[in-house]
Amino acid sequence: METTDIGARLHDYAGAELAHAIACLAWRGPRVHAGVHQARKSMRRVRATLALASARLGPGARLVERALREVIRGLSKLRDAHALAGTLEPLLARHAQDAEATALLHRAQRAAARARVACTRKVLAIDPGLENRRAMLRTLLAALQGLPWDRIDASDTDAALLHGRARADAARAAVAGSNDADDWHRWRRRVRRLSQQRRALGDASAGMDTHDKRLAELLGQAQDCTLLGAHCGRRSPFAPADRGRLRHWANQDLARLRTRIAEHMARMAAPPDEA
Repeated sequence: METTDIGARLHDYAGAELAHAIACLAWRGPRVHAGVHQARKSMRRVRATLALASARLGPGARLVERALREVIRGLSKLRDAHALAGTLEPLLARHAQDAEATALLHRAQRAAARARVACTRKVLAIDPGLENRRAMLRTLLAALQGLPWDRIDASDTDAALLHGRARADAARAAVAGSNDADDWHRWRRRVRRLSQQRRALGDASAGMDTHDKRLAELLGQAQDCTLLGAHCGRRSPFAPADRGRLRHWANQDLARLRTRIAEHMARMAAPPDEA
């Protein structure tokens, strides 16, 4: 793409994603959690797009990026409360023939649902309808439109992708033999950003993007297992008698997923005739 084509594409893409985030945060009732999830995804895509050429876009881009990060973080408790309930669905499917396990998981679902309601009420009591967040995003959308997108050229985005790949590779090396959840989450975030940046550039059909997207999905599933295990401690929403078994299942699934991740990476590293 020519310089102006790249800048125009990224400008349109980032603007559309941020507008989508604003719309999603207006969802009400049972859809509020899906709206938060979609809005956070769109805001992360905007951040990834800005990172493709932050030096060219100037200090305004960095201000927008930091503000978006704060909005995303401010919604993380709502996202985690919703995700926690979702982590129990695969377990229910797997233990559908075990009456005792099914009863335990249904109890856990009800507990997670109550915790989600309590979290939602707390957030909405401070920011009714998430209107303060939406107002912030509208301001950021206006700022986004004023950035010098026409300055971006292919050398900027190519360099950003190379830098992102190096950071993802370094994060992958850090998880070798590690059970540290933060290390694994860091790897996930960096792989996810690479996939988001290729999407922004219209390169979603590239083989490496398919690899990164699948890897990000597996790492996301593993993160959900970590989330469930982390909510089985002293301040857990689950009944004390149920926590040990829930933690055990979460750890089992986490080990299974990390094996699948290792197999996926091995396939990608193998020569084409061996993959």
